[in-house]
Amino acid sequence: MDKPWLAFYDDGVPETLEIPDVGLPTMLAQTAERYPDNVALIFYGRKMTYRQLDRQTSQFASALQGLGVQPGDRVTLLLPNTPQFVIGFYGALRAGARLVPTNPQYVERELAHQIEDSGTETVVTLSLFYDKVAAVRHQTGVKRVIVTNIKEYFPPVLRILFTLLKEKKEGHRVTISGQAETYWLQELLAQYRGTSPQPVPVNPDDAAVLTYTGGTTGVPKGAMLTHRNLVANMIQTASWLGGVSQGTEIIMGALPFFHCYGMTTVLNLAVECGGAMVLIPNPRDLKNVLGSINKHRPTLFPGVPTLYVAINNYPDIKKYDLSSIRSCISGSAPLPLEVQEEFERITGAELVEGYGLTEASPVTHANPLRGKRKAGTIGLPFPNTDAKIVDPDTREAMPQGEIGELAVRGPQVMKGYWNRPEETAAVLQDGWLYTGDIASVDDEGYFRIVDRKKDLIIASGFNVYPREVEEILYENPKVIEAAVVGVPDPYRGETVKAFVVLRAGEQATEEEIIEFCRTRLAPYKCPRSVDIRSSLPKSTIGKILRRVLAEEEITKISPEIEQNGPE
Repeated sequence: MDKPWLAFYDDGVPETLEIPDVGLPTMLAQTAERYPDNVALIFYGRKMTYRQLDRQTSQFASALQGLGVQPGDRVTLLLPNTPQFVIGFYGALRAGARLVPTNPQYVERELAHQIEDSGTETVVTLSLFYDKVAAVRHQTGVKRVIVTNIKEYFPPVLRILFTLLKEKKEGHRVTISGQAETYWLQELLAQYRGTSPQPVPVNPDDAAVLTYTGGTTGVPKGAMLTHRNLVANMIQTASWLGGVSQGTEIIMGALPFFHCYGMTTVLNLAVECGGAMVLIPNPRDLKNVLGSINKHRPTLFPGVPTLYVAINNYPDIKKYDLSSIRSCISGSAPLPLEVQEEFERITGAELVEGYGLTEASPVTHANPLRGKRKAGTIGLPFPNTDAKIVDPDTREAMPQGEIGELAVRGPQVMKGYWNRPEETAAVLQDGWLYTGDIASVDDEGYFRIVDRKKDLIIASGFNVYPREVEEILYENPKVIEAAVVGVPDPYRGETVKAFVVLRAGEQATEEEIIEFCRTRLAPYKCPRSVDIRSSLPKSTIGKILRRVLAEEEITKISPEIEQNGPE
């Protein structure tokens, strides 16, 4: 393939990288052997070394095996960024299980779907979320639940966690007596103290993680990311950052680990290089984020545009020293040029826009940190990564400059979708992943995302699929028609807006419709506004035209932008 982008790689970034033939648990064991006394985790001032992390990971793996977890079984982690997530992640993999990281914001309906689809039999959760798991346990076939409690794990952080989660009862044991096969993590670790799990051979091409995504269809399905996929993308990211210093890096862990972006660029990257990860359970707690940067001096800070926007606009930003940050890659949504420039001015760091998708572990492109950047582009393909623009219908390669579907190929591309061979075949062909994003590439190899093949909404870095929200709206007995679109938002990138038509004789308020959704959807999926109409635009065959509604919203905003001018 012609790869003009190679000429614009930063010095020291090679065209190809050697991907070690190793599984993730082995990577942790090797790092613990090299850097046993290095700090691995920092959580509200408390620290855990790699020796301690490796030991507790082994204890947890032994416990899972003792409870009957077999190689290939699925283990769901319903946890925020806490030490228990890291122990659960590497411990389950060491026991030979496959991880199903899950968003703690999910409501019962969403949680039940993911557990049922993956065939999960074991769930590890924070006591704060136990009631949700208990509510869906019997309908989903969950055999065992392992509950963890911050108070007993790290007593000094209890008071801080109260504020963080706005849950005054967190830290106190929930009632689990009488619940079959329900265990406390702390008690399991104590029971298996000093033990080592039965060795489980790991094939790097085995699926390590099932991470759920709607892909281009909006139907949630598990992308099977192998050990090789995750190790490869971690090494690609490290190379793009100019290489990471072994044993000295400190990585800001504000990206959620249940998403493969945080999993790759924080969790696995820190473990591979023997660096410390600063665990941030709630990235919206800006005071904690900034205080942690000021105190713990992180060098790498992967994030999303909304987080950088929030930092740029924090009222007391001058009180914090952010100068330790060296490099940042922004993903999940477009990075506005003014956000990039202001963050770099405040911190002195290098911040560039990248691109990825869950099916690619996730990063495939980024702008160079020190070389030529192009605003509005996603930059260049990573080392070991090919990319091309194809006709969305024929999938034939298109000439440079033409607009078509972005296809990528590389060692980070998933194995396929869990138990969905037809959908796998639709997006994976001859090693190429057809992303569903409409893009173009210029003569220097810089790619630009033009549109989305489907109507995916990206709100604060999270994917929102209109179809899912619309289905909830249709559950409302007062609603006869519904459509959902993303509307531009200066902070979140996009927000969810709903358009509904009520049944004859019914009345409802905007607040009532939003509240109906709030009890059935994660907060980031809920409409922020609702337009109640007498009819919705339709095609000649009666299909509701979301794009017409989206264009109407843009038209409303455009005159205001022109009047106010650029900031």
